[in-house]
Amino acid sequence: MSLIACHECDLLQKRTEIPPHSKAVCGRCGALLYRHIPGSVERTVAFTIAALVLFICANVFPFLAFEVSGQATQTTLMSGAVSLYLQGMWMLSFLVFVTCIGAPLLQIVLMLYVFVPLKFGRLPAHTPLAFRSLREVQAWNMIEVFMLGILVSLVKLTKMATIIPGLALWSFLGLIVVLAAAASAIDAELVWEKLDEKNAAS
Repeated sequence: MSLIACHECDLLQKRTEIPPHSKAVCGRCGALLYRHIPGSVERTVAFTIAALVLFICANVFPFLAFEVSGQATQTTLMSGAVSLYLQGMWMLSFLVFVTCIGAPLLQIVLMLYVFVPLKFGRLPAHTPLAFRSLREVQAWNMIEVFMLGILVSLVKLTKMATIIPGLALWSFLGLIVVLAAAASAIDAELVWEKLDEKNAAS
C-alpha cells in the first residue's frame, strides 16, 4: 500500500489512482496532495524549449527604444541592470539581474536538466537536488513584477518621449506565459516516483 503525507498538516493517507486532469486533496485540511497531468513530461519539455528561445530573444534584441527630439536610444534587459549599477544603485541592479535574468535562466536550465532525460526514460545525476533547487528558484523568478513596473513606466514616459517597443519586449511577454505554462505542467509526483523506481532497481 502506497502512503503519502500531507505537506501542510502531516496527515498520512493512502495514495490512490485518480482520473486524468484531476487532483487529490488532504482529507483533514484540504491541501493539494498530488495531481494527474497527462503528458506532463512532454508538455514541460516543449514549453521549456519555447521558453529558452524566448529568453534568448528577450536578451539579445532591443527591449525598448526611446525617441526624443529625433534622437533614438535603445535599451536591453542587461543594459538596464548595468545602467542602474553605474548610477550607484548596485543593490537594485543586482535584484533586477537576479529576478529578471538569472532566476529565469536557471529555472529553464534546471527544467531541461531534469525533464529532457526523463522524456527518454532516464534520470540525470543529482535529480533530487536539481528538482528541489528548481522549486527554490521559481520563488525568485519575478518577471511578472518587472513587466508590471515596465508598463507603469511606459505610461509615464509617453508624455516625454516616443516609445518604440522592441522584439525583446514581446519575447519577454511570451516568456512570462510560457514559463507559467511549463511550471503548471510539472507533475512532481511523477519525478519522485521515477526516482523511487531507480533506487529500487539499483
